[in-house]
Amino acid sequence: MHHFQYKGNELYCEGVAVERITKEVGTPFYLYSNATLEHHFKVFDEVFSDVPHITCYAVKANSNIAILDIFGRLGGGADIVSGGELFRALRAGMSPDKIVYSGVGKKVDEIDFALKSDILMFNVESPQELRVINDRAGALGKKARIAIRVNPDVDPKTHPYISTGLKKSKFGIDIKRALDEYRNARELKNIEIAGVDCHIGSQITEIGPFKDAVRKIKELVLTMKSEGFEIKYLDLGGGLGIPYNAEEPPHPFDYGKTLMEGVSDLGCTLILEPGRVIVGNAGILVTKVLYTKEGEEKSFVIVDAGMNDMIRPSIYGSFHFIQPVIKEERKDVMVDVVGPICESGDFLAKERQMPEARPGELLAVMSAGAYGFAMASNYNSRPRVAEILVQGDQYHVIRKREGYEDLIRMEKIPD
Repeated sequence: MHHFQYKGNELYCEGVAVERITKEVGTPFYLYSNATLEHHFKVFDEVFSDVPHITCYAVKANSNIAILDIFGRLGGGADIVSGGELFRALRAGMSPDKIVYSGVGKKVDEIDFALKSDILMFNVESPQELRVINDRAGALGKKARIAIRVNPDVDPKTHPYISTGLKKSKFGIDIKRALDEYRNARELKNIEIAGVDCHIGSQITEIGPFKDAVRKIKELVLTMKSEGFEIKYLDLGGGLGIPYNAEEPPHPFDYGKTLMEGVSDLGCTLILEPGRVIVGNAGILVTKVLYTKEGEEKSFVIVDAGMNDMIRPSIYGSFHFIQPVIKEERKDVMVDVVGPICESGDFLAKERQMPEARPGELLAVMSAGAYGFAMASNYNSRPRVAEILVQGDQYHVIRKREGYEDLIRMEKIPD
């Protein structure tokens, strides 16, 4: 469910006409629906209402502090992968005891920041990292709560770049070695073993991989409990996909039922890390047609949003439905929708059948709320776009559009 609908021939976000916003803030921009964000979070969170759990939103999907504030007020926590994401979560008012820190490359200053903030726990990715966390906790007079990220060698059947649970992945510790690493962790005086962590990938559209992962993790937890380990938390990650095109991912209810059937008897508090499934369909990218161009073999629609604004199509070949902001009766044509960046890989859609577009018209790139602005850059010295949040019949600029001065604000020519 989302709140981007046509009223007559005009696209609205909740009670606000998209075209009205463009007249006041320009293009391109990201546009989010507060009602959709709240609805998706509540639907996901309520699936697990019968068991102790914490819904730790995956900040990497969309890290704007206004969005983090929404989830924090709904009782959510944060799954973070950097010191910057920790800073954002805390600035948005999220409680440290609902923050888990994942990621393979935690730096010493980031570890210290997390320890001083007294976050819930670190999801440890390697033996060396575990020892660094132990040393830093000792230096700061702290006890570091940890889970080891266990790699269950499950194929999530998703894009290889966002598959994280296979043996060849850089993430986690192989499940066959995990028990030994937990035994080693028990000998470290500044470490408190709090849980077990597992995350197998992103944009997963089948239940099977989750079921396989849960089965393997449950076996490990039962073995650990037989050896006297006290496992308070079971972090099952995120990864549930959304429909971008013809995908039919499981409903959060079916996903939750699968997880709870597998582990509800373990007596652990579940930690869930949804990202895309919460924010993906809650946002769109609004862009303006600059030119149309007839090539020898292809026709192009050139828009003012480029791969620096939304890189998913370029690096993943991802599909995003594109529709006009104002519908008119037009014939369908086959086009590539491309941006202004000087790269052949700068496109939002390739060989797409869509209504004929004309210069000056507005297009909405749908399902852009996850990994859109969060992956944006200043490539080609393009200022990053604005972010807008609609609440009912009002809209708010939650990130101003950058200007040229912002591009060089941190730069200096030496004397």
